[in-house]
This record gives sequence, C-alpha cells and structure tokens, in this order.
Amino acid sequence: SSGINAEYGDPITSYIELKEHAANPDSIRNIPSRMEMYIMSLQKSLCDELAEIEGKQFKVDRWLRADEPDGSSGGGGITCILQDGDVFEKAGVNISVVKGSLSKQAIQQMKSRGKDLLGDSVPFTAMGISSVIHPINPHIPTVHFNYRYFEIPGEEKMWWFGGGTDLTPTYLNREDAKHFHSTLKEACDKHDAEFYPKFKKWCDEYFFIKHRGESRGLGGIFFDDLDYIPAEKALSFLQSCGDAVSPAYIPLVKKHLNDSYTEEEVQWRLLRRGRYVEFNLVYDRGTKFGLYTPNARIESILMSLPLTAKWEYMNEPGEREKELLEVLKNPVDWCMC
Repeated sequence: SSGINAEYGDPITSYIELKEHAANPDSIRNIPSRMEMYIMSLQKSLCDELAEIEGKQFKVDRWLRADEPDGSSGGGGITCILQDGDVFEKAGVNISVVKGSLSKQAIQQMKSRGKDLLGDSVPFTAMGISSVIHPINPHIPTVHFNYRYFEIPGEEKMWWFGGGTDLTPTYLNREDAKHFHSTLKEACDKHDAEFYPKFKKWCDEYFFIKHRGESRGLGGIFFDDLDYIPAEKALSFLQSCGDAVSPAYIPLVKKHLNDSYTEEEVQWRLLRRGRYVEFNLVYDRGTKFGLYTPNARIESILMSLPLTAKWEYMNEPGEREKELLEVLKNPVDWCMC
C-alpha cells in the first residue's frame, strides 16, 4: 500500500519516521516525508513495468553520502539500473534524499535564478526522482523525467518543487508525440488549465542546445521554483505529473517493440545520443548542481548518459532525419495538431 518494497532497498529516512510525519499534517516534515514516500513508490512501479518488458531485473544500488561535519546524516539514494538489455540499452531510475550545505557554486547558481540566499554556507534538504530510459530500437524514443523538492530551513524557510518529463525520439512519429503531450496535458489540466501551455513553452526553451540551434527532443513539460501555490497543492500537482509518466511513455515502447530497423538508423540514433550528451554536460541544471555538491554521487548524476553515442564530422542527414531536425528547430504544439 505504501509502494515501498524491500526489493528496491529501504527508504533513506526510516520508514517509521516517514509514516509518522506523513500522517501528521502539522509536522514541519509532513511534505518532505510524503514526497520521499511518493518518489519511492514511483520508482518501484516504473522499475516493475520496465523489468517486465525487458524480462530482466534492475540492479539496485543503495548508497549513502558522507556525514556532515556536525555528525548529522548526509542522506543518500537508491539507484536502479538496467544495462545492455534486449529492449533497453540503459534504463536508470534514481531517487535521492540529501542534506548538507550548498557549495559556493550552487549558491551562485541559485542566486542567478533570483533566490535570496545569505552567507557562504547555506543548509539544504533536497529529494527527488530522476530517470532516463535509452532504448536500443531507434523507433522507440528516449524519455527523461525528474521531479524534486528543495528546502532551505530557517526562520524564513524557503521551499519549492520542480521537475518535468520530456521525449527525445531518433525519428519523428507524430502520433507518438501527440499521445505523449496529450497525456501530460491531461495531468496538468486537472490542476490548472494554464500549467500545460506555460510549462510546455518552458520545456521547449530549457532543452534547447544553443550551440546547435536545435532542441534536444520534442519536449514535454518543465517547471522550477514552484512555490507560489500552497505546498499541498504543489505536491498534488507533482504527483499527477509523476503518475502520468508511465501512461505517456510505456505504450510507445510496446507499440514499437518489434519494429524492424537498419544499421543506418542505428548510426543516426548514435548521433542523436551525442546531442543528448552535449545538452546534459553543457547546460543541464540538475547535472551542474550535482557536480557542484560536495560528496556527490557522480555515478548516479551521470546515469542519464547513454552507453553509446557518436560524433561524426559534418554528417549529412537524409530526408527522414531532416523531418526530425525541422521540428527540433521549430517546436510544434502537439496538442493542437
């Protein structure tokens, strides 16, 4: 019923503690506790679905960060990874619950987003779920999602939610794009009709590879600094978005599972994966934050990178490849098609 299963490791915070705070609406740890329980539940349900398709179980790696200088726990995470499968080249679903002090680079990065942070040492608690699924078949798109909660304790406690889900195909399939976006729109519309258009636009802008002049993929939704609605409503919205990942993506995997493909299509997939790597290492905010955090778990941060990618000098795309590039340069409103 909790969705927490020993098969994927114990929670980072003790389950008794989580249950106690989650059941008490007056607890200052009510929202973080419910968020931690939710991300564990989502990790389990998605890993179960993917493992069933692959016919192979995930490797589960539970890790802990070094304790803080004052002896308090630095938190940790559970990384579930499936590599070299028949369907998925690499599928990772990672949760983390970390505590500590922000590095100077992380403080700088947050100040650039308008966060009013004082001093050189700022305590924080952050938790989230992050997943990237890179299939082998070029006709099955890559998907990425990340949902997180961030808190800076103190007299003037600061908190916010962020996240998003986006699709990165190797070849353009308009029906797939419509299904994916309409599923996310439905999840957003339950809460606010303005959320989908606003967060879809933000996603198109965020996942833009400036030095290439093209988007990483077909987008989806992306939001950050969601603190302008009550925490209860923000958590409920985030859960709707997380719950929409499977119905948005898994049908596309099953639809293309047995599609035939050529060696040329595999080579184009490798080139597109190269673009994925470029965005993640040069622009991605989450990757940068992770790399800037002391005692960070580098293997889990770089889990999003594909096993294989390729850079070819002055590649000349064919007609079907150009069809994808056209929508990467000019984002489409898939729900209006």
